[in-house]
Amino acid sequence: MTDELAVLGIECFGHHGVFDFERREGQTFVVDLVLGLDISAAAASDDLRDTVDYGSLVAAVKAAVEKDPVDLIETLVVRIADVCLLDARVEWARVTVHKPDAPIEATFADVALTITRTREGEK
Repeated sequence: MTDELAVLGIECFGHHGVFDFERREGQTFVVDLVLGLDISAAAASDDLRDTVDYGSLVAAVKAAVEKDPVDLIETLVVRIADVCLLDARVEWARVTVHKPDAPIEATFADVALTITRTREGEK
């Protein structure tokens, strides 16, 4: 059985993008995480050491977004999934990166890319 832990709407500021002004000025990125894990050990022990510490995970995700700029959100979303899978208890990670201020010459609500990764690779 796989349970799901979700942390939604993590706001980060990064300097990602293909345009010089995106790299220079930066912009807000919003990250949604859904992790597949078995919570039975944590539920039985009521001990944080037996589950994913989502506070620490969010800090690591923010650090991953706020470091080394990349051109594409495709690269960024894989970087974040890799961070999530560092914890051996995470069986799979579904990561969405929202880029609400993407430089598009039209009215739009959001640009978002979602991937799912497992320990074995792409799902």
